[in-house]
Amino acid sequence: MQEYTISVDGLTYRHDPNCPPSLSDVSLHLPPGSRTILVGANGAGKSTLLQILAGKRLVKNADIRVKGRDVFRDSPDGVTFLGTEWAMNPVVRGDITVSAFLDSVGGYRHKARRDQLLDILDVDLDWHMHTISDGERRRVQLCMGLMAPWDVLLLDEVTVDLDVLVRDELLTFLRNDSTARGATILYATHIFDGLNSFPTHVAHMRLGYFVTEPMPWPCASSAVSPSISLYHTALAWLKEDREHRRELERLGRKTRGARKSETVPTDSETFYKKYDYSR
Repeated sequence: MQEYTISVDGLTYRHDPNCPPSLSDVSLHLPPGSRTILVGANGAGKSTLLQILAGKRLVKNADIRVKGRDVFRDSPDGVTFLGTEWAMNPVVRGDITVSAFLDSVGGYRHKARRDQLLDILDVDLDWHMHTISDGERRRVQLCMGLMAPWDVLLLDEVTVDLDVLVRDELLTFLRNDSTARGATILYATHIFDGLNSFPTHVAHMRLGYFVTEPMPWPCASSAVSPSISLYHTALAWLKEDREHRRELERLGRKTRGARKSETVPTDSETFYKKYDYSR
């Protein structure tokens, strides 16, 4: 058995060559069967990392391997990436029933898993894709993406639209599936309630690098007190991130928030105030 399912060394990535890097010298090594939660503020680089691991963004000067294979030159099979952009795609908002849509992407080849996911996600096969809500469309996406057995699952905020019951039952399915088949999950999320028993590892990203590389999560062991909360751990990390960023701002980094030092109205304020008929 290979030592790592996901292996990244020396990854630096820029969306724009004239801007600071979105990822800086990132290294990541995840063993088979691990379930890792990525914790980090918006803009920490979590989505960019997941997209690179899925082969969706080309990187030339780093060693990035999934299942022992180069993700760009020798793409491995059995890798599933699910992100938030899918539900907004106009292609999946057409007038087609869920049953026909799932058959069109090969649902008939995975009937047992498809039907299990349909029950877990509480999906109506007679829904029309153009009439359902974003949350219902997200359920269809998850059914579509998970019905074929996967070896590596990359999740980017895809449970954000789910109600708490469906989310809990889906996470139970993923945990059991990962344990039974030795499959690996890397999951970026901002919702930590109910996650204590899910991960085997947690990691902390800040401004494009790992503050804490994936480390074993205490509650992966039943011998550890269940009072240890992933929510409070994430909250403490994010508070540290904000203080770190504010310290950088005091040293000259561009600031966020209200511009309290401005005393002269901006051009936009002057323009819109002139035509403000609500007063």
